[in-house]
Amino acid sequence: MNSKPVNYKEAVEYIESIPKFTQKHTQEHTREFLERLGRPAFDRKVVHVAGTNGKGSVCAYIQAILEAEGKKTGFFTSPHLISINERIQIGRKPIDNEEFYQVFEHVYDAVKKMEEEGIPHPSYFEFLFGMGLSAFEKSDVEYIVLETGLGGRLDATNAFPCPALTVITSISLDHTMILGNTIEQIAAEKAGIIKEGTPVIFDGNDEAAAEIIQNTAKEHHAPCREIGKNAFEIREVTRKHIAFSRTNAYHKDVIWQVPICGIYQVKNAEIAIEAAQCLLGNKPEHEEMWRDAVAKIHWQGRMEERADHFIIDGAHNPGAIEAFVESVRALKEEEPPILIFSAVSDKKYEQMIEYLCRHLQTKAFVVTEIEDKRRVPAGELGEIFKRYATCPVYVKADVKDAIACAYEMRTKETYIYCIGSLYLAGMVEKALQEVETSC
Repeated sequence: MNSKPVNYKEAVEYIESIPKFTQKHTQEHTREFLERLGRPAFDRKVVHVAGTNGKGSVCAYIQAILEAEGKKTGFFTSPHLISINERIQIGRKPIDNEEFYQVFEHVYDAVKKMEEEGIPHPSYFEFLFGMGLSAFEKSDVEYIVLETGLGGRLDATNAFPCPALTVITSISLDHTMILGNTIEQIAAEKAGIIKEGTPVIFDGNDEAAAEIIQNTAKEHHAPCREIGKNAFEIREVTRKHIAFSRTNAYHKDVIWQVPICGIYQVKNAEIAIEAAQCLLGNKPEHEEMWRDAVAKIHWQGRMEERADHFIIDGAHNPGAIEAFVESVRALKEEEPPILIFSAVSDKKYEQMIEYLCRHLQTKAFVVTEIEDKRRVPAGELGEIFKRYATCPVYVKADVKDAIACAYEMRTKETYIYCIGSLYLAGMVEKALQEVETSC
């Protein structure tokens, strides 16, 4: 696109074309880019969140509590499921198309001046990050919840100089070609967001990762709070919610709820509550308000019952698949579920498939493929499933056909789960929206 985009649609087309002509840059480049934008939102209170799994949910819980306290918040997240606007949220809502174009235009103009001076164009993620900070500046938010894109140390979001708090969620093997082949290497990349003197709250359930994070925090004189498996007690697991108590709370018999049936969401909520206490102080008199905010959270694509007996979950790496299996088994369903599965090529999809087949009793697997250049062909995934599965495996390359196939097999009590990729979650969500619109 040679001329300047003149509306929202053209702006989105321009952003989607960025990967064709540029690539990821150094943090020095990102800092220069942010300088050209006028250091947007640099004076705001930022919560910087990294981790392999759970970081989006932790961000959502933190933002919900801050909003309940009357704080105006911005939230930068990725990826999006349906609309690119989802990546930039103000007050728990994506910015509208007009706001999106306004901040796009601001960033576009700055980038063109950079290019005139021989400075390379920002990458897709970097460009959106600049838009996010510009939107937060324009909307005059007080707090920004900033989710890393990939890793931490070299992520564009780490160019933000002085967060109020850093948070590191669970760590497992993912993006190993980029971040490293061991938990220790990946933890070191995630711990790269830790700043001098800035408090750190982290998931301490993996001992190897915890040691790396603790040592990094010590090197940076950063106060460190570890959230272990004994920080909470699960009291009840149902299809609609999970009830838990906080064993380290002022009153441990107070019951909290997360409205998502993923077991791992309790840990995510506990991390977020600790983060909120670090930011706002311990406020026993506000506990009921915080519990209400956590209980009402909605986070798309995370054990989301999108239709009757139809669940979308974004589990897309081995650690997330293990957590998914634990959650489904805890629900003790009357009948084995049907699973719709797809994956992208840079994930450990054979490991994910083997774990599902060996650890979850399943009525059938329906294998499909996503609309992305990194997709794994449905036929290839189907062959892997057939090596491990003891139940029928169906191959349906088209997502709509895969959904229809799953519905044809189910009985009244059978649950259908869509897992393996956030891209799949987005495609399934879009397909369901089209059906609802046509009805």
